[in-house]
Amino acid sequence: MPEPAESKIESKGRELKVDVLVGESRIAGSAKRFFKKKWYKLVLYLLLFLVAIALINSTVARIYDYWDVGSDSWFARFKGDGWQYQRGAATVAQDPFGDKFSSVRYLWQGWEPADSLWFYNTTQGSDLLPYDFFLALEKPGTTEPFRSNENMNYYRYLPQKATRSNPDGLPVGFVKDSYRDKDYLGFTCAACHTSQLNYNGIGIRIDGGPSGADMDSFLSDLAKGLRDTKENVVSRARFVKKVLERGNYNSESDVISDLDTFSQRITAYQVINSSTTPYGYSRLDAFGRIYNRVLEHILNERQLRQVLEDMASSGKLTREEADAVLSQKVGAVLSGKQRDHIVARVAQLLPRHVQFELRDEIFNSPNAPVSYPYLWDIPQHDYVQWNGIAANAGLGPIGRNAGEAIGVFATLDWSEEPGVSLASFISGQGLKASHISFRSSINVHNLRRIEDKLRSLQSPRWPEDVLPKIDPDRRARGAALFDHYCASCHAEIDPADPHRRIVAHMSRLKDAGTDPAMAENGANYSGLTGILRNQYVGAGPGDVLIDERAPVAALLTKATLNVVATPAGDKNFVRRGLDWADDLLSAFFSNEIKASMKNGNYDSDTTANPYQSLLAYKARSLNGIWATAPYLHNGSVPTLYDLLLPKKGPGDPDQGEYRPDKFQVGSREFEPDKVGLKSSGYEGFTFDTSRKGNSNAGHDYGTKELTREQRLDLLEYLKSL
Repeated sequence: MPEPAESKIESKGRELKVDVLVGESRIAGSAKRFFKKKWYKLVLYLLLFLVAIALINSTVARIYDYWDVGSDSWFARFKGDGWQYQRGAATVAQDPFGDKFSSVRYLWQGWEPADSLWFYNTTQGSDLLPYDFFLALEKPGTTEPFRSNENMNYYRYLPQKATRSNPDGLPVGFVKDSYRDKDYLGFTCAACHTSQLNYNGIGIRIDGGPSGADMDSFLSDLAKGLRDTKENVVSRARFVKKVLERGNYNSESDVISDLDTFSQRITAYQVINSSTTPYGYSRLDAFGRIYNRVLEHILNERQLRQVLEDMASSGKLTREEADAVLSQKVGAVLSGKQRDHIVARVAQLLPRHVQFELRDEIFNSPNAPVSYPYLWDIPQHDYVQWNGIAANAGLGPIGRNAGEAIGVFATLDWSEEPGVSLASFISGQGLKASHISFRSSINVHNLRRIEDKLRSLQSPRWPEDVLPKIDPDRRARGAALFDHYCASCHAEIDPADPHRRIVAHMSRLKDAGTDPAMAENGANYSGLTGILRNQYVGAGPGDVLIDERAPVAALLTKATLNVVATPAGDKNFVRRGLDWADDLLSAFFSNEIKASMKNGNYDSDTTANPYQSLLAYKARSLNGIWATAPYLHNGSVPTLYDLLLPKKGPGDPDQGEYRPDKFQVGSREFEPDKVGLKSSGYEGFTFDTSRKGNSNAGHDYGTKELTREQRLDLLEYLKSL
């Protein structure tokens, strides 16, 4: 009897199912065997793919970053003498001190044009004021743009033409920084560490050289310009119109609100940092100002209330005034708006003399201005800064640069947050119910890249095709004098050697004999500890517990550690974490400088005085010294020839040659015979060595023994370094 059709279909279905199962089993088995044998290859291919993507991304980013050469010529980068290109340098028609230059020349320092422009225009997270404000602001009392080349040249900032990486033609060292969807004007490292010397109509630009800028006057006039704009109806209307035309503000009220905020902030900054010793050109008390920025941002409500209570108890202000200053309850950390509110209350409610007394209770006077250090060989040093405060080992360079960024108006969005973060654990806050977040605009990623770029910067050589030729006979005689008088502290190095190391030779104050103000302030200044209280910080002899008051050197160290340990505040979670890990690991493991003892004759740190070693000054190698006037750490000697002279003492005869006690600064005109800048014959800033912090004494090794001819011989040798 034939099998029913339904049975045949069912039988075929079972056979088909078996075949499918067998096929699946065979496929699964083959796949299993394949992956068992090939998995490592797949992993390898994946890793190679990721590495390739990273390399492509890095290459594209580098091409983009280093494409700008400051010239319209696309072929400029390929020319053999391309490094001489002017890199966007601009000239000015009129100079306040009569300097003249019609062209700009660069010397070979290991950097191509694209390297210089990247250094000039790479943000470190500095947020001085809204970017549109700087472009729209007028010079006080005029309709001239505050940012005009002529006005910025007056403060001795170097004018630039518009280029791809600097489309608005900002001066060297000024840059647009974007933080939390807002654009700011900020300073880059180049603002303080790029210089120019003029000779026979040629401007010689020096990358990494000490700036001739008068930052203090620039900030004072900027604050005045903002106040005048706020108070003058006609000026304010022009200002608001220009800002709104740029399209980044929605309404006039928004512009006015920010105008009030930043006018008050920059004015308060100038009041806090006023000094009885004027700075003038080529100098700044950077450490004093960095110290005060740290003290401003770590101050909490509890300690501020205690200061006001103590002043009320001593009769310096009434209890009603003290209560009115802190009229509202604030959190553990003062926010930017809360600080603005307190500053406004102080200005409105307290008499002027009481405001200054309150300032002096919280801050220290930045009254020890010093020359801007030159940057070549900085990454190769064991210790840096005039007093050797910053070790270059490990994460030291990033911490040092983060401190510098704090000083030049980085936005510090510090706040209290619940729980524990990896950053707070690393920085030593411990396991608590809440922690202080040290988010900021500081671009740690760029700080690391800048430090890496400086590794290839070399000191400039005396250009004999521009300046008078060096006399070989005098140079030879000068070399012997250098070995006898100078080499024990100022070691000679090969500036082109990629493996060079520079050991800073420290000399205690009484041995150096130079003005002690900067070193003494750095070691002895203290302040209220606020949000850093009860944390620990490493010092020479060991860890130090931060109490109610502490040395500001310790507070700066702790603050920068917290900032560096905290991922960037304006990046997405993934990028923030990856950049943070990459920066810390790269900075630590790529740094070939290891922890070491300081070299020289100085008083060591002790448990009784953990910062005693800061009462000393550093001697460094003198390659490129010819391009770094004025001299001594505080800029109190205008030329190298003057440095080789003794200071006139009470019993010295009037007929001899001595260091000048007063001279002019501000000119960029170079005097090759004395190796320094023009210091007379014009009305610049009068440097008076009798004022606090300005002494031109000390560093007198051999100055009274050398004859005039020997000084000229030694000078000729110093030109050649």
